[in-house]
Amino acid sequence: MTAPSLLDRVRARLAVEDGALSRAGVAALVREEAGGLMGDADVLVAVRDAVDELAGAGPLEALLRLPGVTDVLVNGPDQVWLDRGAGLERVPDVGFADDEAVRRLAVRLAGTAGRRLDDAAPWVDVGLPDGTRLHAVLPPVSGSGTCLSLRVLRRCSRSLAELAARGTLPGESDALLRAVVDRRLAFLVTGGTGSGKTTLLSALLGEVAAGERLLLCEDAAELTPRHPHVVRLLTRPANVEGAGAVGLRDLVRQALRMRPDRLVVGEVRGAEVVDLLAALNTGHDGGCGTLHANRSTEVPARLEALGVAAGLGRAAVHSQAAAALDVVVHLRRGPAGRRVEEIGLLRRRDDLVVVEPGWRADGGPCPAGDALRHLLAAR
Repeated sequence: MTAPSLLDRVRARLAVEDGALSRAGVAALVREEAGGLMGDADVLVAVRDAVDELAGAGPLEALLRLPGVTDVLVNGPDQVWLDRGAGLERVPDVGFADDEAVRRLAVRLAGTAGRRLDDAAPWVDVGLPDGTRLHAVLPPVSGSGTCLSLRVLRRCSRSLAELAARGTLPGESDALLRAVVDRRLAFLVTGGTGSGKTTLLSALLGEVAAGERLLLCEDAAELTPRHPHVVRLLTRPANVEGAGAVGLRDLVRQALRMRPDRLVVGEVRGAEVVDLLAALNTGHDGGCGTLHANRSTEVPARLEALGVAAGLGRAAVHSQAAAALDVVVHLRRGPAGRRVEEIGLLRRRDDLVVVEPGWRADGGPCPAGDALRHLLAAR
């Protein structure tokens, strides 16, 4: 580890530096302070340690760099956990001196994103400059001390062919999904947390014709389609005065004025569902997004809950959804990995909308199978 005296000198320099703290700035100061007293290898180690301590996630930085890690969680000074795809694992050899050290790290990380975290604002949920998602809660709101959650953004760009080779697209699902994109059907990719929704949606967008313009509306830049014409709009949190926030609903409205061929909402989870459904009902074919749902049959209820909370009546939500959306692609993560479990069709039933299976990975009954194939053929 880097000598404390070197870190102290760099910390003292940073205290009087103007401007925002950056990794590059910390690295430059370490090299200056080290001078010619250290070899190249030692300087590299010193830079890494100082950047982790002063501009990174401190003792958690090494965990964030581990292959496959999606979440790092701190429940207390000696309660550090991580998830790398097989459930939560305790990390006994990583910890903090006391709860105050956890709090200092949380406050500093929030500050790098321009957010306030203190007794007056005891929680924060924000994306860090490197894309990592930070959520922190301070006592006394958190009864067990400062709680810290870091969600790692893994930009994963794979083609449909690569996903098929990994077993994500079993049976006929590969051909059906290519047809859904080619026929410009509007669809939602659904599933639980970590089921691979964003990865599959990126791959599907990569199959869109090169001459089409994709407008992506996201909270964080997670979608990475292999496509030559992508325009990305990102949300922005409020500043320390509580002003300047830009939400997904704002982005959807702006995207509609930017001549989109495909309107994409990275994750439908709030009032933006109203504008998305309205947009897909006004000639914007082929729109898509992701939605958290445990089963495809729960999608209408999820849309209803979001739409009603945004001021749309129940009947209006179902009517809009029936006219706007065609297909639900449902994913599930199991012991064998992530795969498409079902491709469902949205259909009217009296005044409501339901999702009926058109294809299932387990070969079960598909009451909408003929209707799905007829819809693809008709387009």
